[in-house]
Amino acid sequence: MSLIQSIKSVLAPPHRAAFPFLALTGGLTLLGRATPWRATRIIGNLALGGFGFCLYFFRDPKRFPPARTDLALASADGRVVSVELATPPAALGMGSEPVWRVATFLSVLNVHINRMPAAGTVTKIAYHAGQFLNASLDKASDLNERNEVRLTLEDGRHLAVVQIAGLIARRIVCYVDEGSVVEPGDRFGLIRFGSRTDLYLPPGVTPLVSTGQIMVGGETVIAHL
Repeated sequence: MSLIQSIKSVLAPPHRAAFPFLALTGGLTLLGRATPWRATRIIGNLALGGFGFCLYFFRDPKRFPPARTDLALASADGRVVSVELATPPAALGMGSEPVWRVATFLSVLNVHINRMPAAGTVTKIAYHAGQFLNASLDKASDLNERNEVRLTLEDGRHLAVVQIAGLIARRIVCYVDEGSVVEPGDRFGLIRFGSRTDLYLPPGVTPLVSTGQIMVGGETVIAHL
């Protein structure tokens, strides 16, 4: 990513999910600055810091997916923490045959908007309450709070995206419903505040990325479908 692209990403307008947090911290900032008491001024200064953090955390930069329909794209910004064969989530009904799973860890500094990896139809969504372990751990895929989304491609094959809450993240947001028709790079949710996103590829599809690689959601190519 170029320096100009990095600056544009940092200065991107916030996602609508930020509005309640911006209203709260913005109101506390104004209240603190409008009163003569030292304690309220300290609160106002802390709230101003929170306002800036929310602007940064919820930033929602534009992304430009490749003009091809035979690719699986990254569903999130972040760092790949594992690329391995794994059984798809049982609740999604994708069978017991292991497929390639690419796990991407998002720190609080990453863009947290989740994006669809390919074009298709959302045919199953399964939410599971769970723990809040460090999302970079392998066991987070099975033990942490998570939201599983099955996407059916035009040729009938399935892939899955799993939103996983982390040590700090305590709120998974998903904007699509079963039956939603989506395109590559479409926004479909986010996780507050630090998380992990797993992508399960269709059987026979091999990932092109490796552990440690940096992902750009909606743009980085994970695999050829």
